Parts: sequence; structure tokens; C-alpha cells
Amino acid sequence: MSDHPVLELDDVSFVRDGRSIVDSVSLHVRADENWLVLGANGSGKTTLLRIAAMYEHPSSGRVRVLGEELGHTDVRRLRQRVGYASAALTAEFRRELTATDVVMTAKHAALEPWWHRYDDGDRARARDRLDRMGVGHLHDRALGTLSSGEQQRVFLARTLMNDPGVVLLDEPSARLDLGGREQLVHALDDMAADPAAPPFVLISHHVEEVPPGITHVLMLRDGRALASGPVGEHLTAAQLSDCFGVPLELERRPGGRFSAWASR
Repeated sequence: MSDHPVLELDDVSFVRDGRSIVDSVSLHVRADENWLVLGANGSGKTTLLRIAAMYEHPSSGRVRVLGEELGHTDVRRLRQRVGYASAALTAEFRRELTATDVVMTAKHAALEPWWHRYDDGDRARARDRLDRMGVGHLHDRALGTLSSGEQQRVFLARTLMNDPGVVLLDEPSARLDLGGREQLVHALDDMAADPAAPPFVLISHHVEEVPPGITHVLMLRDGRALASGPVGEHLTAAQLSDCFGVPLELERRPGGRFSAWASR
């Protein structure tokens, strides 16, 4: 295990309008780890990830991304070394953009291809990332013509455009149907199994969409950390029940996928 985390959040808190959204949460992600951040709606997951992606500044605490400290670095430059995907970011892209253009814009952390200059090498690189996510054959299709599952694979490809040091994924399966969700889970598991792929942090509130390649879990409730560490030790029925405030059963099926249901 690497001694130098790619992502370090130490005692991070975030307060908005007098309300504590994240309360003294720590998260250290190393190069050989893939993390799940699990919690109910309103538990602080998205805010924590936006802080990690440098789109929010914590009210207190320390944030280091790829060895650089938030508040002492150029975040516009550093964001280009972090793969980030969220429903809010996805919604900002024009549906007329081709899959290649969507991926290529990540080179400059942009939303439109005309804001910067790109060359044939950039286009080839974007096509390669689409191939890695299994949607290379859709490279010239408009985003709006793709299924929800295909779109999410395109945005996963986008996170890899710049060979990032870490990838941050905020509920990537939101709005997906069952087929799209399963496509996404398999794509994430392929990423986890690829030794050349960067570590990733995945936000979710459904254990059923957790890929088998997840190694660690951070469980949040009301902005506070309930559990943090290896999945095998911390993702238990008792911890899950505490996290969501309802008695739950938890099963890990053959192949490494999870199922959860309410206890009777």
C-alpha cells in the first residue's frame, strides 16, 4: 500500500447558512484503493465529494489532492488532474455534442469544445477512452441520442481523458434504469480491475450498485462519519442499519455484489 494518499481530507467540516452539512470527516484514499461513500440523502456525501473535487472550500479542516493543498494551489490547473463526474455536471453539457467532444473537453476541464483548441491527438485520446469504457463505436453520436447507460459510460470515459490521479463519481447511476445501472457497475468493476486505472471514490446510497472492486467504505449519517475502512470489516448489517436509521439485513453474494433489505 502506498504511503502517500492521492486524496487527504482531514477533519473537514462544511457549514452553510448556519447548518452543519459535513462535520469533522476524514478520508484518505491511496493509489491501490477504491472507496465507496455511503449514506442516506442529506448525509453530506455530495458536499464532501465537491470539496474533494475542489468545487467547494471547507469551513474548516485540511484538504490535499495529489500532494497539493487546497488554498495553496491553482485549483483550475489541479482540477485537470482529477476525474470528476456528477449529475449536476452532466446536465450542463449540450445534448448536441458528440461523445468524442464530451470526452475531449476534459482536457481543459471545459464544457464546450470551442473554448479551447484541440488537435487530432486529442481526438484520438478521447476515442481511446471511449473504447476503454466500451462505447467507442458511439464516438460520433450526439449525446442526446444515447441511452442513459451509454451516456454514463461516456462521462466515465471523460473522467479518464487526462490520465487523472484520482476519479470522483457522485451517484453516477442516478436516473439509470436497471439495464443502465448494470452496465455502469460492470464498467466500474473493469476500472477497478485495471492496474493502470486510477483509484476512484464512488458516492451512492444503494449497496446493490456497488461494484465488487470497491475496497473501502466511508459511511455517513447527518454529516458525520460512522465507519471508515476496508469493506470486509465495516460494511456490515449493523453499520448499514445505523447509517440509514432502519434495521437492515445485508448479504454479499457470490461474485462480490451486495444486497440489502429491511429486517422483519
